[in-house]
Amino acid sequence: MVRKTKKKDEEQPKKKKSELGAFLKKRAPIYLAVIAMLVIFVVPELTKGSLEKSFPELAENEQQIMDILMQYAGPNEEGLTVMDAITDKIDEEYPDEKIYDHKKTVIDLSVASVNSDEYNVVLNFASYKGEINFDWNVNSVTKEITSNNPESKHLIDIVNFYD
Repeated sequence: MVRKTKKKDEEQPKKKKSELGAFLKKRAPIYLAVIAMLVIFVVPELTKGSLEKSFPELAENEQQIMDILMQYAGPNEEGLTVMDAITDKIDEEYPDEKIYDHKKTVIDLSVASVNSDEYNVVLNFASYKGEINFDWNVNSVTKEITSNNPESKHLIDIVNFYD
């Protein structure tokens, strides 16, 4: 005597589990953890704001003046640049904060021609704690930088006397 249940089992094809599905199912927590680590640690570092990224778009001649100013590294032309000094000053004021991404942070930059060779560069950094204002005159021919306020003078002194 043959049982009917065996015939039913034989008639229905057995479902094969997908090898890929089983592979992913076993390792899903590991992949999820790796993706979460990337999102938490890597993505914020890649999208991190900086002073240079906060500057507005400038015309070509204004950008050349900004490059002269920000790449100025003192009389020895080595060491700390003006850009590094400004960034360090802001980092001193706001340690462990993403201040460039803060909604109350405003960076205003203007480059104006004083005469044919000299330009006035004003950089205002405003945040929820206060303002830092820098004001320089930059000679495009001699690449001489003069300060027009105490904060700018102090910054240029740091760059000039940096060892």
